[in-house]
Order: sequence, then C-alpha cells, then structure tokens
Amino acid sequence: MIALLKKEIANFFASIIGYIVIIVFLLITGLFLWVFPVEFNILDFGFAQMDGLFVIAPFVFLFLIPAITMRSFADEKRSGTIEMLLTKPLSDIKIVMAKFWAAFILLIISLLPTLTYYFSVYQLGYPAGNVDTGGVIGSYIGLLFLGGAFIAIGLFTSSLTSNQIVSFIMAVFISGFIFTGFDFIYNLGFFGDFDLMIKSLGINDHYASISRGVVDTRDLIYFVSVISLFLLLTKLSLQSRKW
Repeated sequence: MIALLKKEIANFFASIIGYIVIIVFLLITGLFLWVFPVEFNILDFGFAQMDGLFVIAPFVFLFLIPAITMRSFADEKRSGTIEMLLTKPLSDIKIVMAKFWAAFILLIISLLPTLTYYFSVYQLGYPAGNVDTGGVIGSYIGLLFLGGAFIAIGLFTSSLTSNQIVSFIMAVFISGFIFTGFDFIYNLGFFGDFDLMIKSLGINDHYASISRGVVDTRDLIYFVSVISLFLLLTKLSLQSRKW
C-alpha cells in the first residue's frame, strides 16, 4: 500500500496537474484576501482575521479536488491498467485508501503555504498577535475534513466511468449538492419540524460549526461517516467488475 501511495504522489507531481492545483488555489485565495477590493480583503476590512480564506477555500476545492481525483480510476480504466492494478497483492480497500491518502497529502501541501497568511495577520494585528488562533485552527481542521469528503466523492465518481470529464462533472455536482444543497432545501422551509435535520445532513452546517473553533464530536463523526461511505461505495464499484 505504501508503494502505491508513493507512486500516486509521484504521478501527481510528474504531471502538471499537481502544480496547477497548488498554484491556482494559492492564486485565487491570495487575490481575494490581499488584492481584490472585496469584503474578504484583509487590509481593507480592518480586522485581524482570516474568515475570508475559509469562506473562499471550500468553493475553490469544489472544482480543484475533482480535477485531482478525476484521473484516479478513470484514467486506469481508459488505459487498461486497472486490471493490472486489481491483480496486485492488495485488497480493493487498500488500493482505494492509497489513492485517498495521496490526494489528501496533496491537499495538505496546498494548504501549508496559506500559513503565511496567518503569520501576516498575526503581525498586522493591533497589538501584534491579536488574532483568534483557536478559530483559525478549528477552521483548518474543518477545511481538511471538508477536503477529505470531496476527495472521497471524487474517487467514487472516478470509479464509475472511464471518462475523466464525466468523473469531474459528477464529482462537482455531488460535492456541490452535499455542501450547499441541503442548506437550500432548509431555506425553502417545506418540511417544518424536519428542516433542521435536513440542514444537518449537509457538509456546510458541520463545516461552519468547526470553523467557529468548536471541534464537536458530532461534526467529526459526520465527516468520518461521509468519507467512509464514499470510500466504501468506491470499493463496491471496483468489486462490481468481478461480479
């Protein structure tokens, strides 16, 4: 499994996709936080906080993470190497987990440079250090779990097709619905007493909760459940080739 994990990470950086993902993420977040005259601009807003990053990042991930995962199994199917991969002395779940952790490590690498934003805000605060560090840590934890959920969804859609574009579109649609779709249904107010329960099914409700700096066990269980569900579905999708 470790060998496959290293191979997947090497493949990311052997192609231009890994570099594009990191550069695009940093470029978009950097422009919105420091350059564009929008409400997220730290210098214009006048408060030592990084809320803008954690509002923008999920929507950037909504497109960048499917771009990372769309090749995971779809490209293997298209090139015919999926059969060779499945005949290796690895269980299907280990293959899925190796691809998941490879994409997750790339996600962590893309987030690491944003720590410079935190240190900049830390120094810009009046007095220096006047920043909600607990809220920032909670937001980073929430962003990692959210990214993990998007990765699991992307792996699942990639396992369903040999077309990378189809995998990308499906991953964006499913991730987008689970992220904001339940909030939209909640705002319609059609289900009365069940509205809050429906809202709690969405990723955004739990992500917002963790971003406030309160790491609730219920939120962690939710994210672990979503990630586990889609990784299991990916495993079942691979097994279906043997049925």
